[in-house]
Amino acid sequence: MFLLFCWIFSAGSATLLAQTDRSEQTNQTSPSHYSVIAPLAEKSLLLDAARRKGLILAVGERGHILRSEDRGQSWTQARVPTQTTLTAVYLHDQKLGWVVGHDGVVLRTEDGGRSWTLLRNVPKDELPLLDVWFRDDREGYALGAYGLFLHTRDAGESWERKKVHPLDDSHLNHFAVTSAGHYFLSAEAGNIYRSLDEAKTWERVPSPYEGSFFGVLPLDGDLLLLFGLRGHLFQSRDGGDTWQALKTDSQALLLGGTVLEDGTVIIVGMDGVILISHDNSQHFRLYPQPDRKGITGLLDLGDRQLLLIGEEGLRSLSLTDLESGK
Repeated sequence: MFLLFCWIFSAGSATLLAQTDRSEQTNQTSPSHYSVIAPLAEKSLLLDAARRKGLILAVGERGHILRSEDRGQSWTQARVPTQTTLTAVYLHDQKLGWVVGHDGVVLRTEDGGRSWTLLRNVPKDELPLLDVWFRDDREGYALGAYGLFLHTRDAGESWERKKVHPLDDSHLNHFAVTSAGHYFLSAEAGNIYRSLDEAKTWERVPSPYEGSFFGVLPLDGDLLLLFGLRGHLFQSRDGGDTWQALKTDSQALLLGGTVLEDGTVIIVGMDGVILISHDNSQHFRLYPQPDRKGITGLLDLGDRQLLLIGEEGLRSLSLTDLESGK
């Protein structure tokens, strides 16, 4: 069975976090081994991908990082100084980027993913990082288990641990930024956090559901989509103040989404779920994949071509063929 919940960890982690100083200096002890170069790495479990112009990077299990410069037609595996599961990647441009993962790992590339430097590695904490986002080439954020929220001002060389909410240690799953510059964190147990001052302060916004959320997808203006467990998909037209449920015809876990250049909105998830909207997220149609393999995310390759990321690794899909039933 596909165990996508790679952010499950030992019961002792919460206690350990409570005993750790919030402004601890990051542990930069290097692991003793590198990821294994595998002929079928592009078919292994992959959890996230990012694109900047002609460069695509994808990350996943066993420290796998794959790069492509031909719209996903071919892939090269990088030599990476960890074998831990990598959960998220962020590209600032075609050269500079960061990856986070289990053991609190943070990696940085300055040559478009060809080589990587280990900046942070704290296996003793048993706190995986689940997402990463950078405001510019110096300041960024990484987030993860039990409310772990890290801030750097030096491109990841050092990290300060901060608290999003004083009474909540929910797992923080995803970081999103709207066109208005408002920040959102989607978390477990129905928690959603919003910052209107560039992460200086956070507020918990009203939640339409008590289950976990795995992503916020900003659309035009104050229009947002929020998705998570059991096929739950919600829309907000007022920047997160209120939410309305959308019909998905699925109870699968929803994990990722994107907006194509033509305005098409796509949400993906477990059981091969692909949800598509052509009316600015007012209505979605379900296109389940026959193999029912989990999809963790997707990228727009242009010309109605998609790159799917997930249990099957990486695969291209024609949106035209999908909607025509081919």
